[in-house]
Amino acid sequence: MIRKVTALLFISLSLAGCANNKFTLSGELENAVPDTYIFLDRLGGTNLQPYDSVKIAADGSFEFTGEIEQPEFFLLKLSQSNFLTTLVEPGDKISLKANADSLGVTAEVEGSPATNKMIEYDARLQEAIAELQKLGEIYRDNEGSDNLKEIMNELDQKAQDILKDMNEYTKNFIDHNIGSMVSLIALYKQVSPRVYVLNIENDLDYYRRVDSSLFEQYPDSDPVKTLHSQMETLISSMDEDTAGSTNTKMGAVAPEISLPDPDGETVSLSSTRGQYVLLDFWAAWCSPCRSENPNLVKAYNNYKDKGFEIFQVSLDKTRDAWLKGIEEDNIGSWIHVSDLKYWNSEVVPLYGIQAIPANYLLDPEGRIIGSNLRGEALQTKLAGIFD
Repeated sequence: MIRKVTALLFISLSLAGCANNKFTLSGELENAVPDTYIFLDRLGGTNLQPYDSVKIAADGSFEFTGEIEQPEFFLLKLSQSNFLTTLVEPGDKISLKANADSLGVTAEVEGSPATNKMIEYDARLQEAIAELQKLGEIYRDNEGSDNLKEIMNELDQKAQDILKDMNEYTKNFIDHNIGSMVSLIALYKQVSPRVYVLNIENDLDYYRRVDSSLFEQYPDSDPVKTLHSQMETLISSMDEDTAGSTNTKMGAVAPEISLPDPDGETVSLSSTRGQYVLLDFWAAWCSPCRSENPNLVKAYNNYKDKGFEIFQVSLDKTRDAWLKGIEEDNIGSWIHVSDLKYWNSEVVPLYGIQAIPANYLLDPEGRIIGSNLRGEALQTKLAGIFD
């Protein structure tokens, strides 16, 4: 009897698990041609993969069902130029109404807040694109004008203002959706072919933040893995470019840092001379940093009585987030400082920081004897010094 009950319980739990992974995506289309197909494509790492297709009923209705284990991007598509991007999560029951002639513009969606956020973003993007197109029309209307140069300068300034506003809107969108997959899509939006809203050189910190947040949550997602691989390649290239920096090369004295601690008292890096010091750059919003903190606690507890100190510099934006991170990770035993200026912190250019976590191991004279030591690499290096 017990075995039967156990078996039934296992089956019921298994079925419940499957049900939680199921999704439905249904809709009603105005002006749709009955018995024509509507397609559902899944966004992989760098390409679209056919997922399913169904015939549109006589009343314009359709329905897709499937199973997914994590959030997935799907394109609901009538043609190559007529589609709607959706973000489907396990268990979602999504319904929409739209005009078959313009899915992406007219769709009204229920059951998917994430998809609605993308629709809202795309509406704002289309406004910016329309404004830029109007500037192009003004240019064409004045091609033969005697003061074309002045007109071009004025149009160029207006175009730059439009792009700047869209850039700021996109950053704000990512800030408010940093834990959601919708932030990933925002990184790759364009106002025209190959003209991206965000510039990976100027806005690198947003690419890093999205990568750090999403890879921690969805390491098996193809789009997330693609971004993570791109970021690793880019950061590696940047590390090579800055490896010869005189500020942070091996044997150089680490540049001075004098910043406020949580109590508002200024603490200088040079005040730690006479000890081996791990100079660590982190932030409470940085998931990889938070994952590394237990390793720092282990190192600190092992060697704090042998002349080892940690000087941790935060790139947080708010004091509350900074202090909450310190408390949650139980890392209040060592030195903490920050100017709370995020990537505008004075330490970023001083140390050529391209990504966090980042660290430097300093000898008692403040000279750099190691860098980016994490996990077992840090433990091994310290053991070689103290054990």
